[in-house]
Amino acid sequence: MSTELEQIWLRVQSKLEAAVDDSTYRVWLAPLRPRELAHGTLTVEAPARSCAWIKERFGRLLQNTTAAVLGPEITVEVTHGQPHPQPPRHARSHALDTRTRAKPTDTPNETKSDVIGATLHGRDTAGNPRFSFEHFVIGDSNRLAHAAALTVAELPGQAYNPLFICGSPGVGKTHLLRAIAGLVQSCNPGLSVRTSTGEAFTNEFQLALAHGGMDLFKTRFRDVDVLLVDDVQFLERKTRTEEEFFHTFNTLHEAGAQLVLTSDRPPRDLQALEDRLRERFQAGLVADIHPPDLNTRLAILRKRVHQDGIEELAPGTLEVIAGRIALDVRALEGALIRVVAYSSLAGRPLTPELASQVLDGLYPTIVARSCTLAEIQSAACRHFGLSPEELLSSSRTARVAWPRQVAMYLARELTDESLPAIGRHFGRRDHTTVIHAVRRAEHKIGTDSASRKAVDDLRSALQSTSP
Repeated sequence: MSTELEQIWLRVQSKLEAAVDDSTYRVWLAPLRPRELAHGTLTVEAPARSCAWIKERFGRLLQNTTAAVLGPEITVEVTHGQPHPQPPRHARSHALDTRTRAKPTDTPNETKSDVIGATLHGRDTAGNPRFSFEHFVIGDSNRLAHAAALTVAELPGQAYNPLFICGSPGVGKTHLLRAIAGLVQSCNPGLSVRTSTGEAFTNEFQLALAHGGMDLFKTRFRDVDVLLVDDVQFLERKTRTEEEFFHTFNTLHEAGAQLVLTSDRPPRDLQALEDRLRERFQAGLVADIHPPDLNTRLAILRKRVHQDGIEELAPGTLEVIAGRIALDVRALEGALIRVVAYSSLAGRPLTPELASQVLDGLYPTIVARSCTLAEIQSAACRHFGLSPEELLSSSRTARVAWPRQVAMYLARELTDESLPAIGRHFGRRDHTTVIHAVRRAEHKIGTDSASRKAVDDLRSALQSTSP
């Protein structure tokens, strides 16, 4: 490298370092080296394993910083150097080399239901492209979880470890888990990534116990660089499985491997888990995902429309769909598919009227929110002839359970309170209890006209008296 080129690159590096955080610069930009400056082009050499990712993620930044040093007419070309072995992230270098060569164990295109035992190596096991960071719609309800997941994927073992993502079913936890796996594979093909579920871990462990395969089981789950486990709440009340997962967690964490876990509840609410395991889950970053707000739901629908190439959509149609489903992204996309399918089969245009017709009964309209939890509870007690103590009690009799479900359903519909806040106001219940109550109420409203009328009457009474 000439002295002049070296001086130019030092100035570029200085601007790069100022433009990003320390860890990003250290991992991705510090290894870059200038190869040549000729004919208005600066050629920069990147490590072969991460060249494509650096072009995609930092190409514009490289162009702008170089132009700031050499002038706007300069262009930057990023090329890869000679491939070299990816050093293991922890001390098990021989095991890593063995795993990387063992391609027959790779399991491409796995889904959540058949993810048992999936070890991913590089691009050979690229998953469903829908489960990527590019296809994840960011909103206020999931911004922290998305940012943390992206950081972990870019810097496995160096940022938040463990990362614990929690939220109700259908809000995007599995999407983020799969996005992490895909990005790690893309940027660090030498690292091994194992994805599993709490149920799959339990099943494999029980099979290993029954058939004398514990050594192989431990190798499969402990000799990895990134372990991603979905639905860890499934481990509750399974004493021997919890014990094994505890030791697996410790082995990986002490070796510097990255752990990412998801659950339908935060660690503190996994009361049936052993304290020592729950404490480890809380030791890293806990990022929760809430159900999406209206703007996020609309963004999700627009992205799905674009992905599926849906055309001739009348204005207001997506607003109708987004106004019907508030808790579950999967249900939201399912409602869009239902409306589009009906339009195709019936030969009718995609209009707000069609969407309303298709979704009526299944997903009643979400109306303006203007009540307090106390007002809803009082109105439910008056309407169903209960005392406040009965409504908030632990009774599960039909006489009490249905009014409580209705009150929680309307609390979700007519207030801006979060699910945990609603649960606390209904006898300090967990947010998953609220989700269950809302879904039970939705089902009964959609299938029983008398129940639908009772809820409509109570809603009307609340809205006529609320300010």
